[in-house]
Amino acid sequence: MSGTSTLVMGVVNVTPDSFSDGGRHLDPEAALAHARRLIAEGADWLDIGGESTRPGAAPVAEAEEMARVLPLIAALRAETAVPISIDTMKPEVAHAAVVAGATLWNDVSALRFSPDSPAMAAELGCEVVLMHMLGEPGTMQDDPRYDDVVAEVEAFLLARAEVALTAGVAREKIWLDPGVGFGKTLAHNLALIRALPRFVALGFPILLGASRKRFIAAIDPLATDAGDRLGGSLAVALEGARAGVAAVRVHDVRETVQALAVQRAIDG
Repeated sequence: MSGTSTLVMGVVNVTPDSFSDGGRHLDPEAALAHARRLIAEGADWLDIGGESTRPGAAPVAEAEEMARVLPLIAALRAETAVPISIDTMKPEVAHAAVVAGATLWNDVSALRFSPDSPAMAAELGCEVVLMHMLGEPGTMQDDPRYDDVVAEVEAFLLARAEVALTAGVAREKIWLDPGVGFGKTLAHNLALIRALPRFVALGFPILLGASRKRFIAAIDPLATDAGDRLGGSLAVALEGARAGVAAVRVHDVRETVQALAVQRAIDG
């Protein structure tokens, strides 16, 4: 399958410490300007987050996270119909974001952060992304180990989907994300990317987030700065589109939109 239907989700990190763009969009006006720019570049979705989930990241208080993301979501909803995703582990933040105008809950904890998370996802009735992460952001890259990373991630995602279904989340609202870079070595990440057709075959929309991640620097030692990983990010996005993922979560929207358009043109 080509990337004819692969959507592009643009990243808007309203944080001081995200691995790639931390601090650049913490100011509300800067965040709004960045979001507008991503829309102009062709973003199909905006993924807004107020708490960094980079390796070693410290937790953020719920009130602070809300203060970062809610004004931006409300401002965007007042001026654009582009769908908005809230990138949070906290159910109350997700609730407030949906009230403000978000339509997708992107949860890196796969509804494990709080016992209230599955019920909240059902109550909200929005789409929800369940992502695989080994441990939690502060420690996930300490020494990640698997016997069979593809099988274990697949089993985890299916189990979390079942939890969501049991809680009352509609099947058509559930997305899965194999969690590239979240508690994985280079070999683990490459195995998951190679296995994307297997994840797509599970029958849930797949979100792929590999943009600017550290494993690219493990392949290209010159890419020590996150901003130098565009080539690797595009390579993974195209691989995901070829495998049939529903969306790619990226920092470089314009370049990704162009790459996918060229891929479609080549495929005819």
